[in-house]
Amino acid sequence: MWEKIRVIFTIPELRQKILLTLLFLAVYRIGWQIPLPIVDTTRMREFFETAGGDLGDVINMVATFSASQLSQATIFGLGIMPYISASIIFQLLASVWKPLEQLQKEGESGRKKINEYTRYATVGLCIVQSWFYVGFLRQQDLIHPGFESIWWQVVAVLTMTTGTTFLMWLGEQIDEYGIGNGISLLIMAGILARMPNAGFELLRPFYSKEEGLSIQLGSSAGQMGVETLLVLALLFVGVVAGVVFITLGQRRIPTQSQKHVRGRRVYGGTRQYLPLRVNQAGVMPIIFASSLLLFPSVLFGWLARSFPGSDLWNTLNATFQRGEGWVYNVLYVALIYFFCYFWTAITFNPKDMADNLKNYGSFIPGYRPGKRTADYLEKVMVRITYVGAGFLALVAIIPTLVAEWMNISWSVASFYGGTGLLIAVSVAFDLVQKIDSHLIMRNYKGLLE
Repeated sequence: MWEKIRVIFTIPELRQKILLTLLFLAVYRIGWQIPLPIVDTTRMREFFETAGGDLGDVINMVATFSASQLSQATIFGLGIMPYISASIIFQLLASVWKPLEQLQKEGESGRKKINEYTRYATVGLCIVQSWFYVGFLRQQDLIHPGFESIWWQVVAVLTMTTGTTFLMWLGEQIDEYGIGNGISLLIMAGILARMPNAGFELLRPFYSKEEGLSIQLGSSAGQMGVETLLVLALLFVGVVAGVVFITLGQRRIPTQSQKHVRGRRVYGGTRQYLPLRVNQAGVMPIIFASSLLLFPSVLFGWLARSFPGSDLWNTLNATFQRGEGWVYNVLYVALIYFFCYFWTAITFNPKDMADNLKNYGSFIPGYRPGKRTADYLEKVMVRITYVGAGFLALVAIIPTLVAEWMNISWSVASFYGGTGLLIAVSVAFDLVQKIDSHLIMRNYKGLLE
């Protein structure tokens, strides 16, 4: 492995791409720490440390897949969440609105036009989201005295909008001059940046001012034992191995090209495979399901606080809290299955795939080109999506089960599944594959060989 890493840095072009990517990520991490000048950081830290429940769930979920940290009002406070939201909106519109669908089929020029519209929509979403966010800080009295005027609020909104626009540009620079997918790398950097705090949170029960760090064999009241750490370590390795297995899992459908006779030679007739990913929907079902479940949680929580004597609202509030019962987990799994099929239906078009096979002179043995091939591809995708959805549901509820059964904080349990782990593994494999392509192109062995 060390020899392969040495080879990577001996290739000038690859070394330059990696160093530029690291430089861009360092710029992102520096801006992530610069607070808005109008915000009282001390009061804000105290406020979010004491905040929990619905607000804490919203902050943790948004921070996971947006490369942001809403508990710190920084110039990159919104992260790339507006850009992700705009991209999802246009991807959904392209499946139901004919002009966008035709634009998407125009190739590179159409994609450039859609990307341009996405950038404009990102700026608009930035202005709206940052306005509400700064208004929330003002309402909670987290702004320095003398900076409560509307003009300072406009300055803060423009600063956060500029920060997100800069991150969007930074991701595009990584795509062009660096290595890997820029937006995905920014998200993974935000996820990995939370690991040290999670490690400190895990080791905190073993630390005391008198004895320092002491790990004992056997659990006691209020303190974990070394066997708990071993179980957590083995569970983490097992979950990561499962995520890797399903992320790379494919259903290979055999295809065969038609034979062409030219003169005395026969061309074509080769057998190939059409790979269909088991986890075709990626992390989107978990994001949609967790976002949708936040609405009843926030609503019933507000009603329970408004009517403290009502048993109905208190019961509903407890029912829709994560880790409080089986109802939340059942609804979570059901929504993941629904959004798996929904997102797969949007991103996977069996008719277009069948037409492409027909145009290239290929066919699936036993099925005529055209409608029968499309029906077969759709039937296969429905079956493997069921398996992929089951895997996503298992990974999604593992953090809740770990936090409840082992009595550890959610910040630690979140690394055992959910959106963060899926994103980190997917981005890491994409990065390794792109490095491998550079190595193989120069007749070196890949990192995975």
